[in-house]
Amino acid sequence: MKKEFTSLFVLMFVFMIGSAVFAQPTHTIDFEPAGVGADWDWIVGENGDNPPLEFISNPDPSGLNTSPTVAKFIARQAGNPWALFFTDDDGEFTFDATNSTVKIMVWKPVLSPVHFKVEGATGTPTELIDSNTVVNAWQELTFDFSAVEGQTYNRLVILPDLYARPQDNTIYIDNIQVPDGVVIVLPEPTDPAPTPTLPQNEVISIFSDAYTTLPGVNLNPNWGQGTVFSLITIQGDTTMVYGNLNFQGTELNQNLNLDSAGMQYIHIDFWNANSTELDFFLISPVTNQQSVALVPPGTTEEWVSVDIPLTDFEPTVDLSQVFQMMFTGNGTIYLDNIYFSTMISDVKEVKNSFPSDYSLEQNYPNPFNPSTNIRFSLLDAKRVTLKVYNMLGQEVATLINGFMNAGTFEVNFDAQNLPTGTYFYSITAGDFNSVKKMLLIK
Repeated sequence: MKKEFTSLFVLMFVFMIGSAVFAQPTHTIDFEPAGVGADWDWIVGENGDNPPLEFISNPDPSGLNTSPTVAKFIARQAGNPWALFFTDDDGEFTFDATNSTVKIMVWKPVLSPVHFKVEGATGTPTELIDSNTVVNAWQELTFDFSAVEGQTYNRLVILPDLYARPQDNTIYIDNIQVPDGVVIVLPEPTDPAPTPTLPQNEVISIFSDAYTTLPGVNLNPNWGQGTVFSLITIQGDTTMVYGNLNFQGTELNQNLNLDSAGMQYIHIDFWNANSTELDFFLISPVTNQQSVALVPPGTTEEWVSVDIPLTDFEPTVDLSQVFQMMFTGNGTIYLDNIYFSTMISDVKEVKNSFPSDYSLEQNYPNPFNPSTNIRFSLLDAKRVTLKVYNMLGQEVATLINGFMNAGTFEVNFDAQNLPTGTYFYSITAGDFNSVKKMLLIK
């Protein structure tokens, strides 16, 4: 998040001196190179080829606005009437009785409505309308957000030319007066997601550098979402980012017959910066969709690998015609290695096993050097974690962290990078918990 000025909320001291009230801080987005806004991330949407917001010399430094630099927005004829641009870089702010008025200067070649919208955080999305009454001259518009005083937002959205335009319109914007916001610097992963180990012929990959992915996948279709989609690289590994997530779709460009392909799971690696809610949907035609919740309380700042049984989506979703998937939630989420698979990575299912209870068996061989096998049984499908700890109680390995079907399974633990000593392995599956001890001798 980029910001040139200090914009931390301070405690409001309201002094009753007659009828005087000291206002909560506001600031002006002036787009000057050494000012505010020119180095922010501005996202353009619903505007044909979405030409970026530009910062140029003021083409008409007269009248109300003589400042050197302004923002330039080209409203495309081929774009939607509601072509827009937005930013989250003002941070999180709350309207109150002293700062509920937003102002913006516009220079427009046509008369048309300008919409100013605030959304995100915990506030009810609110959109107000004003219109310029002159053309080819600077004019200041005012938006009164007093109806949402006490509500908190973190996104500014501007629709500067809301009508069905018969031609491209070049519009200039400047001096946007808004409340000061608190820029929250979110944590970011420094390590990439775990590298998958399943062979290519056991997966249908939607997004992963480890595999040849399905042709024609659209990772960012226009479904009217407010999510800020981006791709970044972490130590050479391409990773998806969903910022300010509300929902985000993926189109597969074909109907997948997962039954005939023998697929049993959908694998997802995610890293949660601040989300308290994350659901994953599979979708088949005629709007048949089913979701699975992914984020348990407190799951942040670590890569979590989940393998969701495809049976969790039946019978609502037709697994012979899966053609879309979707995430819903909030906050910022990093995603990698999304693929269908015939098995769970690094975990072997013991065939023809019908467990009568939950269990965690003693590892074998034990003592071991450098690897050993751990077997466990699940009576029902559960979210499972299997971790290894040293004598100090420090976690040294996470072997499983995902959804699994009922059955008996075996996972190999390789301790070649660990010193000789006693270790503990612990399993959690719903209400079932068990811990056992093993000995590494080198």
